[in-house]
Amino acid sequence: MKLNKYSLALILGFSTLFSCSDRMDLLNPNQQTSSTFGFNANDLEESVIAAYNHIRMEGSYARVGYTIDVCRGDEAWNSSQVWYLPFDDLNAEVTSDITWWPWREWYYTINVCNFAISRCGEDNSLLSDKMKRIKGQVLFLRGLSYYNLVGYYQNPPLITDYATYSSLDGLYTTNSTYNDVLDQVEKDFREAMTLLPSRDEGGEWAGGRATCGAAAGYYARALMMRQKYSDALPVLKDIIDKKYGTYRLMDNYGDNFREGTAYENNAESLFEVQYLDYGSQGTDDEWTPVNTSPNATQGSAIESNFGPGNYGGWADISASPWLYQLFKSERTTNGRLDPRLYWTIGTYENDWADFEFGNVAYNQKLTSTDNIVTNNTYGGLPIAKFTNLRTGLYSTIITGLHDGINLRLMRYSDVLLRAAECENEVNGPTQQAIDWINEVRGRVGLADLKLKDFDTADKLFEQIANVERPKEFGCEFGRGFDLIRWGFFYDSDRLQQLKEHGTVRRSTVGVKEPVNYSDIANDPELKSTFDTYISGHEFLPIVQQLMNNNPNLKGNSANYSTDNSTYFRESGCKVRPVVNLNK
Repeated sequence: MKLNKYSLALILGFSTLFSCSDRMDLLNPNQQTSSTFGFNANDLEESVIAAYNHIRMEGSYARVGYTIDVCRGDEAWNSSQVWYLPFDDLNAEVTSDITWWPWREWYYTINVCNFAISRCGEDNSLLSDKMKRIKGQVLFLRGLSYYNLVGYYQNPPLITDYATYSSLDGLYTTNSTYNDVLDQVEKDFREAMTLLPSRDEGGEWAGGRATCGAAAGYYARALMMRQKYSDALPVLKDIIDKKYGTYRLMDNYGDNFREGTAYENNAESLFEVQYLDYGSQGTDDEWTPVNTSPNATQGSAIESNFGPGNYGGWADISASPWLYQLFKSERTTNGRLDPRLYWTIGTYENDWADFEFGNVAYNQKLTSTDNIVTNNTYGGLPIAKFTNLRTGLYSTIITGLHDGINLRLMRYSDVLLRAAECENEVNGPTQQAIDWINEVRGRVGLADLKLKDFDTADKLFEQIANVERPKEFGCEFGRGFDLIRWGFFYDSDRLQQLKEHGTVRRSTVGVKEPVNYSDIANDPELKSTFDTYISGHEFLPIVQQLMNNNPNLKGNSANYSTDNSTYFRESGCKVRPVVNLNK
């Protein structure tokens, strides 16, 4: 009987549809679809917000996508021996789960950006100011996405047309080349520069969104990925000359690593990922890529990754002893330790007794016998950046996705040091290059460098690459990208240098003492994170499941352990020889 009633209902329903088809709108006006959404600026603003939101996810910058690059460099290492070990040892497997998380997040962002770009049209002269800003932002975010994808996966598929998604052939596309992807990255950033306002215009553009200054900075970065120094130099000079807005170094280096409106989106920041300050977030950790929980927190897990186990952290990644000793090797003009050490590595130092909050781990005063230098049973120097270890705000680590400190992805100091690097590559060591370096050194009270001490471009490059940049950006995102663009994996002397930088002690004994790569054979507690490097594994492999799902997708050099040195040199890039700066 029930079946008959349901059949009658269906017949009546179909009769109603057919008899009223000429009078009834079958589209639900409350349900957005690709055919009804995105034809005005208000709709597209929602797409912009969705794209920004996804750069704050697990695989982008909230945790894994950020910290994989930190530990694949020589400034940090995986001290927990669990989570990041394959990335630290440069031997991630094709079956690894988290290896593809950045892939997932960045392609989601790209899809949203491609949709918005398709609605903006190609003729920028016809766009209103609001639409120019919308298109400029999604171009910037698409460029940022591919910048990360090519830096991690080498030859990801390049999809720029939203119409591509309408067919299976479009969805299941093949790999693009490293050069083709970077060509598109440069194009997106270059176009975004012409559409976006500067930070000087104020409002939301000075506090959280991409500006023409951010696009210009990333355009220079993209050019430098293939050593296009002569092209990058004028862009960096324009930023310094305030063509794209006014930037300056903050007086206090530590202001770049605190939360709160007094510090975030400051005058030094070209672009940063926005996280809500602790206490104003949701209540639930949300680890899924779609972040659908209405109570989801809107912070990162960087503090959990970096913070010491003694204070509730996960103790995944520690600073390298090489970086610590680099800081200790040079004092300021008044005889003190470089204050950047205070904000980079969480060690106890006598110098910090009256510095900022003193020798503080969260809100507890440390003594010289406190074992804060031990992250866990494997030892390790805890990373202080983007944690509250030095701010004294909280008593313990804010675990999960609760860290409210915005991640500064590009700072003005990076512009200055990159300009110095490009100037050195184009014109050799010059006073201008030295002046830009000294501006960064002067902020923390270090003595000025002298041009007469750098008689070759090789020597000044060594100073920039292995002294100035590590001390200014130690344990921040980007070092792994730098090692690739410099070709350090493609030269035996440079690879040996990385092995020396990456030497660590896997115990709670002697974590503050210098370690020496030459002692590895005789000391079972020593290891170098670069000893396990195999050709091609400077990149992450494309995981097998992705290739199983897409038969047109192939692996990269990490999948097949292919040497990239020939490709690197045939592309016109060179490796600077190692120079001993002590001679």
